[in-house]
Amino acid sequence: MSASEAEAAAEPCSSTSSSSPPCFIITHSVSKRHNIGTILRSATAFGVKEVCLVGSRQFNTFGSHGSDAHVALKHFHTLQQCVQHLKDVEGCRVLGIEICEGALPVQEHPFTGATAFLLGNEGQGLSERQMALCDGFVYIPQHGAGTASLNVAVAASIVLHHFAVWAAYPEREREGFKFKVADRPPRTMARGVVRETDDVVRQQRQQRRADVAAAADGEATWGQSIFEEEEEEEGG
Repeated sequence: MSASEAEAAAEPCSSTSSSSPPCFIITHSVSKRHNIGTILRSATAFGVKEVCLVGSRQFNTFGSHGSDAHVALKHFHTLQQCVQHLKDVEGCRVLGIEICEGALPVQEHPFTGATAFLLGNEGQGLSERQMALCDGFVYIPQHGAGTASLNVAVAASIVLHHFAVWAAYPEREREGFKFKVADRPPRTMARGVVRETDDVVRQQRQQRRADVAAAADGEATWGQSIFEEEEEEEGG
């Protein structure tokens, strides 16, 4: 098996139709350890193409129950880079999940195609900076009086389910009283760490080569100066 084939085999497989609009999740400022794992579990259940983690490459898998192995993840250093990639490369419309003015009820399925959903912090929701990067917003109507908002993982699950219904993703095959789980892909990274993109890895290698070359030049210059000093002392 070639290196490219091995890498392809290591990528989680999507069960959605290639003709269906893809769905993405952006996690930024989600802090509680169990929420990311639960979001990953919902992401694979509802056919998310990729989960984009902004900030740290490390995440807590608590709550995923092994489903994190079946989810494609991509890391971005900044939210701006992430949104730019999703819009320019994936052709996504970015929708924030927030109870704000202008937000549309998610059950009305206000979707138009490839969509990336931006999740906010558990306590404060989306910040003004995050909201400025969104093309629109959806919210989940509530009907009881006991809570002001939903847990971020619960909210993500509801929104992802509605998108999957709208996009007509095929239902997963059932086995007994549960849905059939695919074979776990081979790991290429430690659990709870997102692999860097090929471009980033290439840049890091180039930088390391440049650092090695600069260090070698520095040593050569230092050795030459010592040699010249010794010649001057002998000549003197």
